[in-house]
Amino acid sequence: MNIAAHPGESEPTSRQQAVLDAVLALFVEQGDRVTMGAVAKRASCSKETLYKWFGDRDGMLNATVRWQASRVGFTPVDLARLDLGSLRRALEEFAANWLSVISSETSIALNRVAIGQAGSASTQIGMIVLENGRFALGKRLKPVLEAGREARLLAFDDSETAFRTFFGLFARDVQIRLLLGDQPGLSLASIRTDAIRATDQFLTLYTAKPGNSLADART
Repeated sequence: MNIAAHPGESEPTSRQQAVLDAVLALFVEQGDRVTMGAVAKRASCSKETLYKWFGDRDGMLNATVRWQASRVGFTPVDLARLDLGSLRRALEEFAANWLSVISSETSIALNRVAIGQAGSASTQIGMIVLENGRFALGKRLKPVLEAGREARLLAFDDSETAFRTFFGLFARDVQIRLLLGDQPGLSLASIRTDAIRATDQFLTLYTAKPGNSLADART
């Protein structure tokens, strides 16, 4: 089964999406005790169907994390015609979507389970979350950053370093605070403000041409 982690991968069917949402709901309720049987019961499908789609429990967890991570993205942009305005919009949308997804009950539950199982030989959920969460997000955004460099909108030597800088600007300490039970007050308005601020800061650091002002990018 192929779950879209970035453009070019196929989307799950509506039925598969319903099953993956059932897995996420069970993670919120049960943590790492989620079983194939519990998912089959919640989603009103057979275990045989689950094994056909996912192979095993780790395959199901992998697909679930990818499905959750697929919600972080941005409206497709024409990389060949990228300008500062479309670059800014893509960065702001990406940051805002990440903050919205990471602060959801389901993401908090998934990440708590991943941390609790880190280093365990019996489960790969930690690596599943890394590969299909943070690492997949980098693969999704770096082509946009590289297109910005090709268009001489951005200046950097390494796209991974540039991505890490941007990620740090909007992620800050939000995730660790959420995992520890804090409520950072992430309303829709504050998420939007944080995304704009992080994008401003990133463009201040990496904009290639002094004449490309941040005010111009918003028009």
